[in-house]
Amino acid sequence: MPLNQTFLDSIMKIVGKGACLTNASDIAPYLEEERGLYRGATSMVVRPRSTAEVAAVVKLCADAGIGIVPQGGNTGLCGGGVPAENGSEIILTLGRMNTVRDIDATNFTMTVEAGCILAEIQNKADNVDCLFPLSLGAEGSCQIGGNLATNAGGINVLRYGNARDLVLGLEVVLPDGRIWKGLRALSKDNTGYALKQLFVGSEGTLGIITAAVLKLFPKPKETETALCALSSLDDVTRLLNRARALSGDAVTAFELVPRFGLEICARHMDGVSDPLSEPHDWYTLIEFSTSRPNSDLRTSFEGLLEAAFEDDIIVDAVIAKSKAQAENLWRIRESLPEAQKFEGGSIKHDVSVPVSLVPEFITRGIALVQEAYPGVRPCPFGHVGDGNVHFNISQPEAMDKEAYLAEWKAMNRIVHDLVMEMNGSISAEHGIGLLKVEEMKYYKDPVELDLMKTLKAALDPKHTMNPGKVVG
Repeated sequence: MPLNQTFLDSIMKIVGKGACLTNASDIAPYLEEERGLYRGATSMVVRPRSTAEVAAVVKLCADAGIGIVPQGGNTGLCGGGVPAENGSEIILTLGRMNTVRDIDATNFTMTVEAGCILAEIQNKADNVDCLFPLSLGAEGSCQIGGNLATNAGGINVLRYGNARDLVLGLEVVLPDGRIWKGLRALSKDNTGYALKQLFVGSEGTLGIITAAVLKLFPKPKETETALCALSSLDDVTRLLNRARALSGDAVTAFELVPRFGLEICARHMDGVSDPLSEPHDWYTLIEFSTSRPNSDLRTSFEGLLEAAFEDDIIVDAVIAKSKAQAENLWRIRESLPEAQKFEGGSIKHDVSVPVSLVPEFITRGIALVQEAYPGVRPCPFGHVGDGNVHFNISQPEAMDKEAYLAEWKAMNRIVHDLVMEMNGSISAEHGIGLLKVEEMKYYKDPVELDLMKTLKAALDPKHTMNPGKVVG
């Protein structure tokens, strides 16, 4: 269903012919998501330069009843940026809107456009002796508009919160083409509804984020990192609680890595090896940081590990003695998603449960999937400090990949039933997109789902904003 040429010509008049991609080869990279689970079609990818151009395009689409799919760096993992297969929608990508409008180190804020790359925002903050703490594997290519639209998490949530906790104000193009100018750099603004929170995590279904005021923090002056081998999985929460108490809550990250995960990273990824002399079933990667110079953070860090050794919480550990050594330890954790690709099909679950229940969830989850699918190789890892487990299950070695991936829905039911039994969430940080729309309908409280649909209908009555995503 190619879109009407008159309509496409009208878009070109708004943004310029050079800002519109119409050739199949140019469009192709925008049609498929990271995992290759979804592929759509479109007649045009639109690349506006300004909020005014975005607003004009959105109004044109609203008037014509044409669906519009906002897209950032296209690094999402749930198909939220993929257009419909029938080609009835346009893609609007914000990569050309990449200006840092303002940095205020005194107020600890930065105002950025939606197309700014996350790593570049981190660097800009660093240049003024500040920190923007949102950090995730795709930070070299993901864009802040997409990070906010999906409420991205990452490795520092334990200390600094999700993306929604890192934004003070937003500029948003609404589904009818109006612009909400909410770029206020205020920590306190108690004048009614917190409208910005409607759009953070909405995946472009309620409006298009075009700019944001972000929170900055004092730049860490000292950082300590260690990889610890646990006596048992049950000890992971004991170690976390000790770390938070003994550090004065200076724990920046607390990540879980299974033995299988370390093995496949060492097998497939350059520069990764086992830093400990003996194999162990479970590891934690711990990081402390402080903005206080000469704080003697190393003493409290070593004190934590010594006490954990004495109480048999950990059985071995390696402390990074340099920035390079710390990066090598982090490479183990950061390489895990990529390493899994070399082991065949992987059925992935981005879930969360209360932190205290993480060991029980992993133990019971492994038993359930192995009973249902003998030979599968569980690889649960992730941000255990905030209860977020990437409960990924690699295929049996001798099984056909496509046959295994065909079991995705059945595997979901096993894992997600357990998650809901434990008062958890079927999406901790990746969002809903297309991948989990049906799961939302199945698990979400009916009243909660009805409220979401009511908001969608009120703001986007023509259903032109990222149709089919989140609430379907």
